[in-house]
Amino acid sequence: MLSNQLNGFGAGERQAYVSSVNPLGEKRALVERTSCPTNDNVLALPEIARVYLKDGKPILSGKPSTWGDRRLSNRLIFIIFATLALALLLLPSHALGSANSSTSCDVLPDLIRSSILTLGSVETGFVPTNSLNVSGTFNSVSFCRVNGSVPYPENNNVFFEVWLPDTDVYNARFLAVGNGGMAGTIDYVAMLENINKGFATAGGDSGHRASENNGSNAYPGGVNLPYLHDRNQVLAWIRNSIALFTPPAKDIASVYYEKQPHHSYYKGCSTGGDQGFALAEYHPDLFDGIAAGSPGNWYSHLALSFLWNQQATLGSRFLPQQSLDRIKDAVLDQCDALDGVEDRVLENPLACKFDIASLACKDGANNTSTCLAPEQIVAAKEIYAGPRHSETNASLYPGFDLGTESEWMYQEGTLSLSFSLPLLQNMVFDDLSYNGSTFNWATDVDAMDEKVGSLIDAISPNLTSYQTKGGKLLVTQGWADPLNAAAWPIDHLNEVAWVIGGERQEWLSLFMIPGGGHCGGALTYP
Repeated sequence: MLSNQLNGFGAGERQAYVSSVNPLGEKRALVERTSCPTNDNVLALPEIARVYLKDGKPILSGKPSTWGDRRLSNRLIFIIFATLALALLLLPSHALGSANSSTSCDVLPDLIRSSILTLGSVETGFVPTNSLNVSGTFNSVSFCRVNGSVPYPENNNVFFEVWLPDTDVYNARFLAVGNGGMAGTIDYVAMLENINKGFATAGGDSGHRASENNGSNAYPGGVNLPYLHDRNQVLAWIRNSIALFTPPAKDIASVYYEKQPHHSYYKGCSTGGDQGFALAEYHPDLFDGIAAGSPGNWYSHLALSFLWNQQATLGSRFLPQQSLDRIKDAVLDQCDALDGVEDRVLENPLACKFDIASLACKDGANNTSTCLAPEQIVAAKEIYAGPRHSETNASLYPGFDLGTESEWMYQEGTLSLSFSLPLLQNMVFDDLSYNGSTFNWATDVDAMDEKVGSLIDAISPNLTSYQTKGGKLLVTQGWADPLNAAAWPIDHLNEVAWVIGGERQEWLSLFMIPGGGHCGGALTYP
């Protein structure tokens, strides 16, 4: 069983729900519970089948052998890897004799230009140890920093970087990182985290630049975002950009180290989780293992859930922070001890039977910090239930679980302004004055599916191509995520497992994090 230390969440005290999803079980059923260990676990990795070039043609040499050991890192939310035997391409022998000096980094561009690589541009620079500061963290290893670009249709480019650690710390693994939100920038925080672990690490800007798109943030609405009007850039954003830069990035690593990476991984969270599912669905050959955190892979309907929750809390139904805290406290008062530990963390929200009506104001009291007005109770119930189709009553996205209430302030306005409106204004209605108040929860949902979902969602339950090639998909989700309803990956992965079949899916695992937030800890949990 694969599990790992849960830093920041009381490792050794709390439980993580680990689901190798059983398609025969009830939806949202938690399949297996395992204690969070306090030491690193070991994950077995397979050998690689190598492909060499002869006269420009690949020749398979060797077969996957028995599995060897590979130690995991100690952050479950962010770093969980699994692998397969995957044939990778070895470049011609224009490689460096040594990959641990500024001199070798300086000559890399010439070697790349003389290889079979086709790049729009490439530049390199040597980064000494402790010379790069990214959000207060420094590089603990020296590395060669490569900047490149890959062209794609209609004069567009994906700009990317590859960071290549010295050979004495290089772990012979390649790791690509994803993007967050509306992207447009390279995630240097994630790149630094992984270069410090010895990975040859790559990241891209997703095929558009935030600087040319209002920082890729339309808040407070009414802002033209050029990339949302360019079909090629929209497709690159989530579905294709990682696949565009990964092959040349891996080839650059092969030139630099004189051999191809032993295994290749992808890691992303939020939008990066969507990108991870898109890789498994549309580009199943690229990665041995995909780690997708807080996956927003039903992105179009995730955005609709933001609009639903904002509309549900308008006017007298608005829930101020003191009311949100009161609800969560009442939930924890009733259900915290269900796991046998009173730590103000709800281990399993599905086991809690809290009734929001118990907080209704009585004896003339109204809308205080100790009780809720009738309109507020209705609002809370709508957030718990999630958006529904106004004609068919079908669920459009899961609602939020008990114990998330203190995090709902984002749902009451900011998220809708930052994500729902930009998509509706720029892609669905092509009207920057559109404010969402007239959104039709039937016909406009269909328009959202057609004009947005078809380009950015990655929700097919048929991931057979990735699974049959030996790929591993590991998903993490915080129970107290303030953006993505925790039930979504549970529901979706049950569908994936049902389509593929079999009582136990060894290639697929879901880790639910008690008290976990969106790609990290929840602000209102210890």
